[in-house]
Amino acid sequence: MGDVISLSDRRRAQASGPPYRPQSRAARATFYFDLSLPGTYFAAERVDRYLSGVRWQPAFADTLWGGPLLRDPAARDQLVAAAGERAAALRMPLIWPEPYPPNARPIMRAAALACERGRGAEFVLSAGRLAFCGGFDLGTPEVLIEAAAAAALPLDDVLEAAGQSDRDAEMEEHAEKLRGAGVTALPAVRVGRLLFGGEERLAEALTVAESADGPRFRRA
Repeated sequence: MGDVISLSDRRRAQASGPPYRPQSRAARATFYFDLSLPGTYFAAERVDRYLSGVRWQPAFADTLWGGPLLRDPAARDQLVAAAGERAAALRMPLIWPEPYPPNARPIMRAAALACERGRGAEFVLSAGRLAFCGGFDLGTPEVLIEAAAAAALPLDDVLEAAGQSDRDAEMEEHAEKLRGAGVTALPAVRVGRLLFGGEERLAEALTVAESADGPRFRRA
């Protein structure tokens, strides 16, 4: 569970051939994520490793929740405590960025660009590690620069995307659709017509992705 993909290996693989995927499972899936959530960091490694052909799609947690829930100290403390327990269970390091929650809209816009260009996995893995392994603020240019490099994206394009507020509407729309389908937590995975909300349900999503005999529809 706690295995970590090497980004340096990824960069070498990008230079020599197809994207690095040590294992894969045939699936038509979408991974909805918000970089400000530790659950995205917890899930991204397994999504990239085990879901072949997965689509990476940023979606705003604030929109899903109907407001900036993590600005409430009690809600933030609850998330921090739960994430600490989950990190221990997954045997993954967890260092909280300061401040938390960050202003993640600029880096989410950049992530949208990375996804459009087929580099969503690389960008999300890098940003997640910087935030929750290194404690770096997702709202700083330094994180954008490092994530852009990891995803092999032109820095000028990434910085331009980070300032494009018109990108927000699509991420809000995806979050609203998830909310309408009964999803209450990000990250979320869609496999076919099935939705799984929350990082804790990722194992279930991976199991369904393996089976062609799963139920035709279920809400998270």
